[in-house]
Amino acid sequence: MNAQPGTAHPLAIAAAFFIAYTVWGSTYLAIRIAVHDLPPGLLAGVRFILAGLILGAAALLRGQPWPRAAKDWRAASVMGVLLVVIGNGFVTWAEQWVPSNQAAVIIASGAFWTAWLGTFGPRGVPLSGQARLGLLIGFAGVLLMVWPEGKLDTGIFLGQVAIVIAPIAWAAGTAYARHQDLGVSPLMFAAMQMLAGGLMLTVAGLAAGETARWTWTPAGLGALAYLTLFGSCLAYGTYVWLIGQTTPARLGTIAYVNPVIATFLGWWILNETLTPAQLAGAGVIVLGVILVSLRS
Repeated sequence: MNAQPGTAHPLAIAAAFFIAYTVWGSTYLAIRIAVHDLPPGLLAGVRFILAGLILGAAALLRGQPWPRAAKDWRAASVMGVLLVVIGNGFVTWAEQWVPSNQAAVIIASGAFWTAWLGTFGPRGVPLSGQARLGLLIGFAGVLLMVWPEGKLDTGIFLGQVAIVIAPIAWAAGTAYARHQDLGVSPLMFAAMQMLAGGLMLTVAGLAAGETARWTWTPAGLGALAYLTLFGSCLAYGTYVWLIGQTTPARLGTIAYVNPVIATFLGWWILNETLTPAQLAGAGVIVLGVILVSLRS
């Protein structure tokens, strides 16, 4: 992206991280609530189309022109697939079966993929020996989280696999964005990604016949509104801005706080719990994230 790392004021970067930490930590609970009444494809599709329109309008009001270059839309479409369709759509689909606290902890593995994929390309940042050790430890934690206990529940297992894939796509999209020289602002680029990915998810939901499962309930619509305004417009737009302002390893620190907030909210509101093996896996993942993301 056209912004160079480190050009923004440190307080602005700190505020952006705070938003990404806290808001995204609560979105797992909102998704879990929403999928009870709204089908996943249309839920995610409508969420990102609305958010894309809002961010696009905000960019236009700030004097940022609507993009016309084919390269910008090509990059936005790639990002829409990786971050929106797979990175978020897979999680939304999976949370029909997987509790929000488990989803958040597994997503924490995105710190490993972000750091590793961030080593490639002309703007790549090499990993230290400590970070490589963190990668190995973290992967072991992911295995503990998804390893079935007793009889295999196909729905939960496939959902866990989808959630494991989601942060890989997210990290790939983050690495891809760092190497793009675009003619649009980060705000407009975020809107383009959301519109592209939201349209794909909506088409998939319509093709799957999800309209019959859409239920107009206060809980579902309230969760959709929260995900649109806070999870997408505020936190997603902030994250896209951060990609051009900090290193991949520091971006990975978002995985520290998100699982803690998601686990607390899931326990407090939905009475969710983690098994002893999953608690151990969560601890191992957090240890791996710390080793990957922090300097020695």
